[in-house]
Amino acid sequence: MSSQVPLSTKIGHRLAQVLHIDLDERQQQREATLTRGESAYSASTADTYVEEEPRTIDWIKEHTPTKHGLVTYALSLFPFLKWIHRYNLQWLIGDLIAGITIGAVVVPQGMAYAKLAELPIQFGLYTSFMGVLIYWFFATSKDITIGPVAVMSKIVGDIVLKVADTHPNIPGHVVASALAVIAGSIILLIGLLRLGFIVDFIPLTAISAFMTGSALNIAAGQVPTLMGISSKLFDTRASTYLVIIHSLQYLGHSKTDAALGLTALFFLYFYRWVCGFLAKKYPARAKTFFFINTLRSVLVILIYILVSYLMERHHRDNPTIKILGTVPRGFKNAAVPTINKEIISSFANELPASVIVLLIEHIAISKSFGRINNYTINPSQEMVAIGVSNILGPFLGGYPATGSFSRTAIKSKAGVRTPFAGVITAVVVLLAIYALPAMFFYIPNSALAAVIIHAVGDLITPPNVVYQFWRVNPLEVFIFFAGVFVTVFSTIENGVYVTISVSAALLLWRLIKAKGYFLGRVKVYSVVGDHLLEDKFHDQSGRSALDSPDEQTRNVFLPIDHNDGSNPDITVEAPYPGVFIFRFSEGYNYPNASYYTDQLVAHIFKHTRRTNPNSYGRPGDRPWNNPGPRKGKVDDTNSHLPILKAIILDFASVNNVDVTSVQNLIDVRNQLDRYASPGVVQWHFASVNNRWSKRALAAAGFGYPSVPDEEYSRWKPIFSIAEIGGSASAATVAEVRDNKIRAKSKVDVEAAAQATADVNATSTATDTQAATSRKPGATTGTAYSPSDSSGEANSLTKEIAQSKAYAAASGKHKYQTTGLNRPLFHVDLTTALQSAIANAKADEPYLAKLGAEDSANGQEEQDVTKGGKGEEIKLQ
Repeated sequence: MSSQVPLSTKIGHRLAQVLHIDLDERQQQREATLTRGESAYSASTADTYVEEEPRTIDWIKEHTPTKHGLVTYALSLFPFLKWIHRYNLQWLIGDLIAGITIGAVVVPQGMAYAKLAELPIQFGLYTSFMGVLIYWFFATSKDITIGPVAVMSKIVGDIVLKVADTHPNIPGHVVASALAVIAGSIILLIGLLRLGFIVDFIPLTAISAFMTGSALNIAAGQVPTLMGISSKLFDTRASTYLVIIHSLQYLGHSKTDAALGLTALFFLYFYRWVCGFLAKKYPARAKTFFFINTLRSVLVILIYILVSYLMERHHRDNPTIKILGTVPRGFKNAAVPTINKEIISSFANELPASVIVLLIEHIAISKSFGRINNYTINPSQEMVAIGVSNILGPFLGGYPATGSFSRTAIKSKAGVRTPFAGVITAVVVLLAIYALPAMFFYIPNSALAAVIIHAVGDLITPPNVVYQFWRVNPLEVFIFFAGVFVTVFSTIENGVYVTISVSAALLLWRLIKAKGYFLGRVKVYSVVGDHLLEDKFHDQSGRSALDSPDEQTRNVFLPIDHNDGSNPDITVEAPYPGVFIFRFSEGYNYPNASYYTDQLVAHIFKHTRRTNPNSYGRPGDRPWNNPGPRKGKVDDTNSHLPILKAIILDFASVNNVDVTSVQNLIDVRNQLDRYASPGVVQWHFASVNNRWSKRALAAAGFGYPSVPDEEYSRWKPIFSIAEIGGSASAATVAEVRDNKIRAKSKVDVEAAAQATADVNATSTATDTQAATSRKPGATTGTAYSPSDSSGEANSLTKEIAQSKAYAAASGKHKYQTTGLNRPLFHVDLTTALQSAIANAKADEPYLAKLGAEDSANGQEEQDVTKGGKGEEIKLQ
């Protein structure tokens, strides 16, 4: 009893009838005799396998969330649940050390960065506290430390100053908090949708350029504060080059602050150098010197608080140097963030740059330290962590925060064990907020400027790294310098946009201008040391390694033009006369489809000749772009070239195809079919590893062999402008015209087809293929089967039976590697080439007969001349 057709299928078929959709178009009949097999051995002895096409409903089911998937997704939002129940004392000790160390670093840095953001210093402490406290709930990185950073603080400061000019009634911290909430919401949405892969579109050179340019911008902007130069003399937030020029111009206006700032900066670098020197001299105590080194910022602040106190204790109301002044104790600015249209519009232009900076700094740092410490971060989940931290932080007065490079490096070196170390850091910051505000009064601004310059100095890319960029890819060096120069001569935001835009343009250019390669065969020896690696399937006892060199060789495929850097002294053999192997280098999709196919056609036209050069009965039948030789002469310049027989496409680098790319293949197939007419061009595909790509190619008619027809029939396109109009379209008219021209040639197609059938019955095909008509929907029962062949086939069978390779596997079950229903989809290039050569040899007698008849026809055309009145006269 036949199975009942599902209702959905009935509805779909009925709808197809109403819409005049041909569901069987391009499909081969199920009962058609098809054989496959990479060899007679596998085709005749292995089990039959028919590959099923992937279905859309299967794809939908695969990507539809299940209950288990939803539960897994919900749990993935809180990674700490996987390890918190195994927390132990050893982990706690490591987290305590790292947490306290980072707390000692983040307090002075947070205050300094708040000044950079044009906010009171307590907002830097609020941001530091909320960042480390919230992050650990959502973290997939144990090393990263979220808090205020230099670049983001610089952007916030620019926004605060701009809003102060345009909306003086809006406090700066309100704008900063609103920016944090909006940017955090955007990042949180990206993370929840698991779109973290978008950060992979930003290359390392762009990130390096952004960090270098930003560091130069920030350091230059802090020099006036370091020297005590009044910010009223010039804009310290202008372009970097202007700030440098103005700083030199007003250097004479330096005050006593310069003595504190310069000595503080010198002390920071000297202190770090001494600790590094001692760590190298006494390796056993390197860990101790590392922890001492991490305290340099705190030590500098404490020393200069004392110096400032001694200088200003009698000038508290009118200090001689610039100091912080009164700092409120506790969370005095805790409130629900104010967000309205006016505030959002005030920073809308800077919002994209803010989101990008928050993302690229954090993700780049967390990925780098994850690889160093042997764990993998989840970019999407890290975005969730950044988003939540920036949404909740403003409720206590925080402004935009992200991962810090310097603090993350210190935390990693300190031996942090889990993200819980952030809680320890939060406790340290909380103590600073409540216990130390009285000390903060005397902190010199110049000392904070020294801390900032010292912190961002490590972000500048050293020359050796730039040289390595050049060694790897010279083009990306130009991207690096473009980003740095734009940042220096414009703004950080423009530098971010330029580096990302240029990187994207370079990526598109590489994709669109991807160059394919034509491959040839090379026999190679496998050598270990100075000995040939012998074939384990052949008995080499009693023979020298060089007695039977063919048994130690194998075929590899190299570009014919040696563009891959292979030894140019090696002669790369053409695969076979008229057979071409083309390898895609960058995938095959709509941006590069035309470029690839143009290369393919140009190379084939250059290295082959038309199958029937005399197919044009009259000069007027020839196309305008190929007018042919002068009257009375024969064009024999290409007579030494082979005719086109087969094309092998290497899809190893192709993950998927689209409508445009497949349509390009159909167009080229039609073009080359006319070029090779009345012969046929076989299209073979190697290493098609994506089932959906196979389905797309098969739907377009690929994957099946072709046989000659009495009339040329174009492959029906998926969509083509030339097909508009149906039976009256330009494509149909061109097909009819080509068939008329073909009918005028003196080729006996029927006799040739019979000759081909005779050859197919007596020749051997290493890769037996089923022959199907080029007409959509038409099939043939003829198949190149091992059982139908004789002579060479019997010899091949005998050789297989005696082969030790197959004998070794004689007791094992054998299987087809690919489906019988897609005979021209091959597992690798070797199999595809064997199949193409076998079929080309099978067609050679037919083509030889065709060539002889064409020569006779060509001679007859030369004997025809025009009379005086234009009539044709046959010369006897």
